[in-house]
Amino acid sequence: MKRCNDSTGRRLLVAVLLVLASAHLSWAADEIVIKMATLAPQGSEWHQVLQEMGAAWQKASHGKVAFRLYPGGVAGDDTDVVRKMRLGTLNAGLLTISGLSDIDRGALVVDVPLAYADYDEMDCVLEQMSPQIEKRIEAKGFVLLGWSDAGWVHFFTKSPVRTPDDMKKQKMFIWAGDDQYIELWKKAGFNPVPLPSTEISTALQTGLVNAVTSNAQGVVLLQWYKQVNYMSDLKWALFLGGIVVSKPTWEKIPAEMRPLLKDAAVKACKRLREFSRRSEPRDIEVLQKHGVQVVHVDGAALAEWRKLIEGTLQQVRGSYVPAEPLDAALKFRDQCRRRSGKVN
Repeated sequence: MKRCNDSTGRRLLVAVLLVLASAHLSWAADEIVIKMATLAPQGSEWHQVLQEMGAAWQKASHGKVAFRLYPGGVAGDDTDVVRKMRLGTLNAGLLTISGLSDIDRGALVVDVPLAYADYDEMDCVLEQMSPQIEKRIEAKGFVLLGWSDAGWVHFFTKSPVRTPDDMKKQKMFIWAGDDQYIELWKKAGFNPVPLPSTEISTALQTGLVNAVTSNAQGVVLLQWYKQVNYMSDLKWALFLGGIVVSKPTWEKIPAEMRPLLKDAAVKACKRLREFSRRSEPRDIEVLQKHGVQVVHVDGAALAEWRKLIEGTLQQVRGSYVPAEPLDAALKFRDQCRRRSGKVN
């Protein structure tokens, strides 16, 4: 009788363990792992904010969404990240405007050089244009959860640059992978050197390039001030970016949880934007302390740059940048200027 009870007990224990194992496997199968990549360096404010966003995603989803972050370009530059998202080996990215334009060129309308005068103007235009850009990106299989920026892009060079002719003497870093963009620079008389963004530091050290367009924060974080001597004070464009998730991954998340995750992403983007704008003057001071000289671009030189951009814009409208969103963005810009009382 005792043997029978022992045998029954063992069978019951095995049955319970099998049920528990089955439940665990079912839960693990339901877990959604979001692997996100970014160029932001590990340990930076950007890295920290994204980690906190991932923790918020996990909490809001009651553990259903797991978050894995790959910072510092370990997954490649934006072109690599977008490609890997399409393949499914990555699920999300904090992309620069270059990465967003790899998905859809409509994103470029908020990155037209010298088109936007200040933060207020850019924010005003982005508020109007964001729904249209988001719709275009979603049609390509991605979901844009929020916009961030990292301050203004300037020219960082080894010799002073004020005018277009000064820049034509430089070997300019250009993001690799966009042949049409590279040809535009060449046709304008410049000397672009296409490279992955992850190779900028080495290229500056070796002299392969001696000019790069970047924000002050990036030059500080990546210590490029060791290889450049000058920063032009020309506000070329805002260093825009956004948090993007592949649409197949997004649609795996239960519909009722998606607004919570998007809200966490929007809050993260707002924190990054506020941090970057607040730190920009301090970053420029740090650069100056490390010997980087700020080169003033006067009105006459600015007029030369504007003339160059206006001529190029006519060439690329409709062929490189979609005409409809470009026209809409510039129209909104003019409206924003009139509302603010600024001269057009």
